Amino acid sequence: MSAEIVNLRQFRKARERLEKEKEAEQNRLTFGRTKVEKSLTKARNDKAEKELDQSRLEKPGKDD
Repeated sequence: MSAEIVNLRQFRKARERLEKEKEAEQNRLTFGRTKVEKSLTKARNDKAEKELDQSRLEKPGKDD
């Protein structure tokens, strides 16, 4: 019965690399948008907000 010899330092470093890669993948999904994509999203949100404000009904007799 012979056991496989494992270098614990290499095993630990491989595990740390895997964890860093998972974190990097999550960051790419969270923060990985281009400037054009961000500005397009902002423009769409601004347009939707403007259209919502334009279609708002004002209550008669209420003076602000």
